[in-house]
Amino acid sequence: MTQLTVVIVAYLLGSIPFAYLAGQTRGIDIRTVGSKNVGASNVFRELGRRIGITVMALDIAKGLIAVVIANVYTASPWPVVAAAAAILGHVFPVWLRFKGGKGVAVAGGAMIGLATIPAVIVLVVWVVIVGLSRYVSVGSIACAAIFPFLVLAFGASWPTVVFAFLAAIMVIVRHRTNIVRLRHGEEARLSFGGRGGG
Repeated sequence: MTQLTVVIVAYLLGSIPFAYLAGQTRGIDIRTVGSKNVGASNVFRELGRRIGITVMALDIAKGLIAVVIANVYTASPWPVVAAAAAILGHVFPVWLRFKGGKGVAVAGGAMIGLATIPAVIVLVVWVVIVGLSRYVSVGSIACAAIFPFLVLAFGASWPTVVFAFLAAIMVIVRHRTNIVRLRHGEEARLSFGGRGGG
């Protein structure tokens, strides 16, 4: 498998719109309800906890599998390129006219493959922040801000460090509307009791 093929496969994996498909199973276009974001948090709020967790796990798997495939068939820095391609596939999916989600879960999965220990630490931090605040966006923004420095502290390769910083910037930029809503007290919270949370 050539490097180009690995990158194309990674992009197509990232493009699989699990949030959209989950909505379709309930007769809902996830792009028209809630935050209108094609991501797990919107599914969680609109379709319930079980489907939301399933979509999040599948989105994480997209990033991880893309990196695993690249590790098997290529050498550095191609696993990092594959990780970026998977995230871009999620954010700009060919199947949804290039309008996708924010890429947090896919980036998390990719980083599990590239820098496992920092990724696991950040995952724990994300769960704690979201559990306490019930704001997915706060957890995602905070973890994006600290993750590159964790990767650097654990001595990852320079392509991985560069990727971590670029991915963090992308995640924060993709959350700019969430930041505005947070400032105005309008951001939707998660409800852990099932469906709901606005």
